[in-house]
Amino acid sequence: MGMALGNNKGKRGRGRAPISEINITPMVDVMLVLLIVFMVAAPLMTMGVPIDLPETRAQAMPLQTKPITVTVEPDGALSIEGEPVTPDTLVSSVAALAVEGTDERLYVRGDTTAAYGAIMEVMGELSGAGYSRIGLVTVPARTP
Repeated sequence: MGMALGNNKGKRGRGRAPISEINITPMVDVMLVLLIVFMVAAPLMTMGVPIDLPETRAQAMPLQTKPITVTVEPDGALSIEGEPVTPDTLVSSVAALAVEGTDERLYVRGDTTAAYGAIMEVMGELSGAGYSRIGLVTVPARTP
């Protein structure tokens, strides 16, 4: 509450000096509420689940034969065993390399910055052609 300063000498209403104080109590209340809101909200904004989909803790699968590897590059370009292919020739190129036919194991290596849809299109094309043993290649996750 404000306190009048000045000399009023018992006079009521006249000759009073103006109150020169600013009441900061409401401002302090607002600032404390904002402080609490930001203290609660700040950790929620910075906390997240950092995921890098190509990393996994899964153990490597034992292989009897070397699988065919299809690579999806960041710009969506495709290659099989390092040789560039187009989406139209993908299935025929895989069929030419597949010794066991549609039972051949296929690996799709998708770059972390490649569009998810591009990787799913490749897997859809291969699955639609009858290949059921399709896997995604990952790297071991970094341990903290």
